[in-house]
Amino acid sequence: MFSGLIDLPWWGYIVVALSLTHVTIASVTIFLHRHQAHRALELHAIPSHFFRFWLWLTTGMVTKEWAAIHRKHHAKCETEEDPHSPQVKGIRKVLLEGAELYRAESRNEETLKRYGHGTPDDWLERNVYKHSVVGVSLMLIIDVVLFGPIGLTIWAVQMLWIPVWAAGVINGLGHFWGYRNFDCADASTNLVPWGILVGGEELHNNHHSFATSAKLSAKWYEFDIGWMYIRILETLGLAKARKVIPTPKFGDAKAVPDFDTLQAVITHRYDVMTRYVASLKQACSKEIDRLAAEHAGKFDPKLLRRWVLSGEARNLSADDKGRMQSVIQESQALSTYVAMREELAALWARSNASSEQLLQQLQDWVARAEQSGIEQLREFSLRLRRYAM
Repeated sequence: MFSGLIDLPWWGYIVVALSLTHVTIASVTIFLHRHQAHRALELHAIPSHFFRFWLWLTTGMVTKEWAAIHRKHHAKCETEEDPHSPQVKGIRKVLLEGAELYRAESRNEETLKRYGHGTPDDWLERNVYKHSVVGVSLMLIIDVVLFGPIGLTIWAVQMLWIPVWAAGVINGLGHFWGYRNFDCADASTNLVPWGILVGGEELHNNHHSFATSAKLSAKWYEFDIGWMYIRILETLGLAKARKVIPTPKFGDAKAVPDFDTLQAVITHRYDVMTRYVASLKQACSKEIDRLAAEHAGKFDPKLLRRWVLSGEARNLSADDKGRMQSVIQESQALSTYVAMREELAALWARSNASSEQLLQQLQDWVARAEQSGIEQLREFSLRLRRYAM
């Protein structure tokens, strides 16, 4: 019986399978995700062509389709138009049928036309890489020739790796369960602070907060192995990161915010909102607990806490929203927390306002925070005046 050109002990085949799938996930995160979909880094032709070829062999994914679907996911995140939001379609659907959702969206010509710009359109893409079945079939032949019958198992693992880990786990659990470093508008989460199996993609909240960053880790305890590979490529002159997650800088607190303060606050807006929530969390929780005791069973304290602190209302019905609003109006403190949070977030949402108008709004916000009589707001105002470029 043919045993293949390469004969290994049983554990050797496991190492081979995991190594091959790791190259695939590295290709997805570096080439498809960070380079193609978000233009977070530049890639030399050598790694770029290698990644395209390897993905053709191991996934059959077309670059334009993947980039377009992912860009649409960011543009329409957690809405009915999001190709794979577990908040809309359900966690079970995305976990178990993530690959099917991808294939369905890849047939949407409007998605490809609107979001697929700037992706490769050379001879190889038009005449070779668009034939997905040819690539994965060639990989099957290579695996069987090299490893014999066990090559079928290795090939199956290769074919399942991206549908399970990327289309299922990252797109599913990455918007459903985990921890959040940044208070961004969608439900994205970080699954674990370190990872190898998914190449850094487990730091999904970091990515959604700073989509054009080539580096996905933000805290000292987080490890982005994809970024490690990018740094190696940079050392070899084969890549160049365009942007990374900005690190907040602080100086002495200014008596009155100036244009540099405004620019720093807008640049570090996710850190600003995260710190705002952290500063007021304890005071808000005490006030919500007091209201919950007075209105036993009339509202869900967890939902109210989430709405007050982050403004998250995507899962609330119209009746729930009305009930929450009426409860908030009974508390001067909660009303102030919510109003100040919304006004602060509006600083970087008002695209038509001039710099002078935004600066005036920031100065007014700081003055009202200091005059609010709420200690947590005064302390946060001091921190806000320390942000620097």
